[in-house]
Amino acid sequence: MATDERILERGKLLKKAFSRIDLFEIGKRLRIPYFRKFESGWEINEEEASFEIASHINEDELKTIFSEHKPREWVVFRGRYYTLEEGKLSLKGSWRALWEGLQWLKAKYGKELTALLTLMMSREEISIDDVKGAFKKADPREVLEDLEEFKLVVTSYESGDYKEWSLPEELTPLIEAELGMKPKLLLEEVKTAVASPPTRSRRADYVKEEMKRIEEMNRELDEYLNDLLKHRLEKTIRFGKRFNLEVLANYLQSLFGSVLYFDSLLSITQQYGLANIEMVHSHGGTGKRTGWSLALFGEPGTGKSFSTRDMILGKPDARIPPHGIPGRNRYCGGITPVTFIRIGQAYEGKTFNFIVPEFNDFFRYKGMVEPLKLAMEQGVIKYETHRETVGPYRFTSFFSVNYNVSVYGKGYAVTVQDPNFSAIEDRMLCRLHRLTKERFIEISRSYRRLTLGEIDMEKGAQEIRDHLTLVYAIETRHPLVRDRFPYKPVMITPRVFEMLDRVRDAILEEIPMKVVRFSARLEDRAIRFAGAASLMDYFRSNLDYVPISEEALRYAIQFYVEEASVRSQEIFKPEEVLEKIL
Repeated sequence: MATDERILERGKLLKKAFSRIDLFEIGKRLRIPYFRKFESGWEINEEEASFEIASHINEDELKTIFSEHKPREWVVFRGRYYTLEEGKLSLKGSWRALWEGLQWLKAKYGKELTALLTLMMSREEISIDDVKGAFKKADPREVLEDLEEFKLVVTSYESGDYKEWSLPEELTPLIEAELGMKPKLLLEEVKTAVASPPTRSRRADYVKEEMKRIEEMNRELDEYLNDLLKHRLEKTIRFGKRFNLEVLANYLQSLFGSVLYFDSLLSITQQYGLANIEMVHSHGGTGKRTGWSLALFGEPGTGKSFSTRDMILGKPDARIPPHGIPGRNRYCGGITPVTFIRIGQAYEGKTFNFIVPEFNDFFRYKGMVEPLKLAMEQGVIKYETHRETVGPYRFTSFFSVNYNVSVYGKGYAVTVQDPNFSAIEDRMLCRLHRLTKERFIEISRSYRRLTLGEIDMEKGAQEIRDHLTLVYAIETRHPLVRDRFPYKPVMITPRVFEMLDRVRDAILEEIPMKVVRFSARLEDRAIRFAGAASLMDYFRSNLDYVPISEEALRYAIQFYVEEASVRSQEIFKPEEVLEKIL
């Protein structure tokens, strides 16, 4: 049994310490059969791969793996058999020291500590408000901070004085045994284990740790691009000569239907825009670039997270491969807005995409609208509290977010309490999700097809991701392709502005009020969308620039009209306006 548990913990350690690409390389080097069926690390399931490696190695081979492959430096693992701190692996577990710290805290807090740990076992995260009822004598904040000092819990969310804590996965069996949920034999083994004295944690250096994450993301992009250039370059160029926005739309419609596809189309198009290249006209620069932030908002359960997160990052358990640029999407699930503002310093002068799955949570605390508005504008951020000053620094990246609103028969109302939130919405390309019968049916059908394995995205996702990554690398002048392909700006033609004039006039005719409820920024977002979408034509154009394509302009106009309708509380029907101008 101990051997099986050691293998399981070894698998958890490997999954936490290494990226998917690292696991693939390790498995290939060890000639483990599981890895023979994959051509690259992007195809593997990290959990399966970690367990396969763990099952085929002994502890000497584990030490060799960590000496030959650099683990994620910010990862900390304190298990029963293994410890990983500051990038160094120890074949001695941490549980004895942790158990001794736990006994000291039990003597100090008694049954109240037991009640707290029992509650934490049933929840992923916990706050002071969640545990007040479990305490009569002790201060719950003091108990949680003591647990954190002895490394028994970790901070998972922090904003000002508000914090949330969680139990590290590798410590769950120890806590279960202490609470009587597992045999006491485990505790007897822990008591006799060799241990180092309990130590207290130090305050995290957010910028330093984030720089390590950026280094790994840069390495992820370089490795993927290098593999593409070696094995799939000619194939990707051939694909690029027939690929455009219409081909992408057809691919997504074949997967998800005529209602759901548009959200994924926006997400993937935004990825092309991340190159953030200049947009020009025949007489010079326009001051515009192709980058923009995306927001999907509406009722819960309408597929917002699927489009902004799963389609871009991938979800192996659901057989959804990643479509986004490798190493350029920073997932922000669980981080607080204050943490975001801290780590944003590490991204100054860099362009990444921050995926925020529940944007509402960023506005649970006052004072967030102004710094986030500056972030959307790529402005200079400075944030001050009585404890610290962050910045000033210029934020140069973008967002892909989703958030819930109350949707009515016509229009919607945001659930964010800050009345200035509209300033944030105004700076993103936004799309409303309403749970219509058509959307409900398509969500149900897509879920069923994914569950039954009837949707196969592997080939299409690989081709699109290869094309996207190559175009991104060319347009950002990546060293691996700088001398092989020319940089091309996006050319805005007079027709773009002629169409915008027609659309604007048609919309204003439909609005009876004197006051317009959307700003001129909406046109700017439409132009940026068209520029990003036109980059899909990079290999189709023999010119030294990429012109705004007819397909890109048509979709940009559709977005403009639909968003203007939503902002105007849907006092006109978008399809009637589009029928007049297209």
